[in-house]
Amino acid sequence: MEIIDISWPITQNITEYKNKKYINIIQASDFKHDKVREKLITIHSHTGTHIDAPSHFLHHGKSLDQLNLNKFYGPCKVFDLSDIKEKITDKDLEKFNINENDIIILKTKNSFLHENINFTENFVYLDKSGAQYLANKKIKTFGFDYLGIERNQPEHPTHLILLENEIPIIEGLRLKDVIEDEYILCCFPILIKEADGAPARAILIAQ
Repeated sequence: MEIIDISWPITQNITEYKNKKYINIIQASDFKHDKVREKLITIHSHTGTHIDAPSHFLHHGKSLDQLNLNKFYGPCKVFDLSDIKEKITDKDLEKFNINENDIIILKTKNSFLHENINFTENFVYLDKSGAQYLANKKIKTFGFDYLGIERNQPEHPTHLILLENEIPIIEGLRLKDVIEDEYILCCFPILIKEADGAPARAILIAQ
């Protein structure tokens, strides 16, 4: 059994969505003066590897703590779409074996961007037709390898299509060294009451 960490490392210089600069890490105590080490961390609910709950975009959507944790654990399929230059559509997904209740993770050229550079505006994204295809397949959870899944689409249709079907979205996965295959995903969010999203530690288990 091999455990593959696909989390985005959180640092003071981490890439943040549209360079918003929410994160702040302060050394609250140090060993020299306090005989302990402690950090004070200010973090956005959508920093690094994180999960979007339906309440992120839906007025009456479920918050993260209301979702079944089974959504974030189980067999998953990683599909390699790193040859795509702009967006992933339904036509791009039709060639893959996608079934009801699958956890689907898409690897794109986004995974090859450095974890600490400025936000990349022209990242590869999931088109609304791709989101509708996945919703029609009734997948369980969707994972993607950038800090967003859509790029300046008016009204956010990609998010809405998935979240209206109670398909949670895992964003900020790091898949550069992951090959297309089937794995076990484990990606549990921090338990924050009424959260619209929360950072998570994501791993793949290769059988």
